[in-house]
Amino acid sequence: MDAYGPPTKSTKQKEIQGLLLGRYEIGKLLGHGTFAKVYHARNVKTGEGVAIKVIDKEKILKVGLISHIKREISILRRVRHPNIVQLFEVMATKTKIFFVMEFVKGGELFNKVSKGRLKEEVARKYFQQLISAVSFCHARGVYHRDLKPENILLDEDGNLKVSDFGLSAISDQIKQDGLFHTFCGTPAYVAPEVLARKGYDAAKVDIWSCGVILFVLMAGYLPFHDQNVMSMYKKIYKGEFRCPRWFSPDLIRLLTRVLDTNPETRITISEIMNNKWFKKGFKHVKFYIEDDKLCSVNDDQNDETDCLSDQSLSESDSEMETRRKITTLPRPASLNAFDIISFSRGFDLSGLFEEGADKGARFVSGAPVSNIISKLEEIAKVVSFTVRKKDCRVSLEGSRDGVKGPLSIAAEIFELTPALRVVEVKKKGGDKEEYDEFCDRELKPGLQSLMMGNDVHSSYLPSDTE
Repeated sequence: MDAYGPPTKSTKQKEIQGLLLGRYEIGKLLGHGTFAKVYHARNVKTGEGVAIKVIDKEKILKVGLISHIKREISILRRVRHPNIVQLFEVMATKTKIFFVMEFVKGGELFNKVSKGRLKEEVARKYFQQLISAVSFCHARGVYHRDLKPENILLDEDGNLKVSDFGLSAISDQIKQDGLFHTFCGTPAYVAPEVLARKGYDAAKVDIWSCGVILFVLMAGYLPFHDQNVMSMYKKIYKGEFRCPRWFSPDLIRLLTRVLDTNPETRITISEIMNNKWFKKGFKHVKFYIEDDKLCSVNDDQNDETDCLSDQSLSESDSEMETRRKITTLPRPASLNAFDIISFSRGFDLSGLFEEGADKGARFVSGAPVSNIISKLEEIAKVVSFTVRKKDCRVSLEGSRDGVKGPLSIAAEIFELTPALRVVEVKKKGGDKEEYDEFCDRELKPGLQSLMMGNDVHSSYLPSDTE
C-alpha cells in the first residue's frame, strides 16, 4: 500500500502491541513515517476498531513541528463529516502524542484506480462525495491543499473518506493580500497558480485538484503527465490535456471549467453542484455535528496519559526554543517553476546530475540543508579544500595551483518545495578539466547518498512541512 511503509517487527513495535492505552488495546502496525507510527487498535469496551497514530513528541519538537500538530488537531476538530476520516480523541504522555482516529478498512482510492479506469457512475459517486467533503471543509474555513487519490480512503461500504490534513490550512493563515503563499501539494495535482509562488486562493486550488482526481477516475491516467517534472509543469501552466473518446460531452465541459488555468474564471463549488453531469443521482448528505470536545480522560487510563493541551506542549516547546535558535540554518531561497525551467530545457528531477556547459551541475535532494552542507564539508576535508559558508551557499577552495590557478567551486542550495532542495554546483575558478575530474571522482560519489529517493508517506501520518 502506497500510503504506508512496510511493517517491520522491531522490539519496540512488539512491546507496544497488546498494551492498553486508556480504553484501547494496541494491535498490529499499519504503517510508519518520519515522526509517527500508525497502529490498529480495539476499543476494549465496544470492540470497535480504530487507528492510533503515535507521534514522537521529542522529534517534532526538534524540527519545530509542534505548531503543525496543534493546527492539525484544530482542523480535524472543525471537519466532522461522513466523507472525512474522523479524529475521535487526542491523548499525550511525556514522550508521545496519540491521535485516535477512524479506522477505514477499504484502503486507498489510489489502489482502486491503479487497476484501471472506473465506470462513470462509480467515478461520479466518488466525485460527488469528494466535492461534498471539500465544500464542507471550505465552509468551515479549512483548505486541504494536497488532495489526491493516495489521500482518499474507502470504507467497507465503498464510501469515500478524505484523509491526511497535514498540509491543510485555515483562514487564519491568509496573508494581508487575502491569499496563501506556502508552496505545497503533489506536482501532478497542484494548480498552476501555486507553482507561480505569487499567492493563491486555496479554495480554487482544492477545486483544481478535485478536477485532476475526476479525470484520473474516469481515464485511469493523469491529465498532465510527463516523466520530466518540468515538462509536466509546463503542461499544467498551459492547461494542456486531452480527454479520452469515452468521456461524454457533459463531462468534458465540466472538466474544462474545473481545469481552467485562470483561477478567476475557474468553476466554483456551488457551480459544480449545479452542473448537469454532477447532479445525476446526487443526494445531499445529512448529518449532525457532535460535541467538538475531542479529549477525554477515562478512569481506567494510567496516570501518565492525559488529554493533549496547549500547556502540555508549550512546556517542552519552550525548552527546545533556545536549541532551535542556535541550530536552525537560514532557509534556502525559493524557486518558482519559471526559475526551474530557466535552468535547462531538459531539467529532470530524477535525482541524477544534470550538467550544462556553463550552468554547472544540479541535483534534487530530500535531505535537510544541514546534512547537505555537512556532506560538502566532508568532501572538502578529504581533498584538503578550504570551506567558506554563508547562509545556504558553500565555497570549496583548493590550495594547489592548477593550470589556471587554484580550483574553486561554489555550491548553493535552493528550496524547490518545503520537502525538496535543489543543489547547484558551479566552477568559480581554476581549470575546467580539473573541475570535471573533481566532480567525477569526489563530488558525485560523495553526494550520491543525498540524491532524491523514494520516501514513504502515510495518509495518517503528519507531513514534515508547514
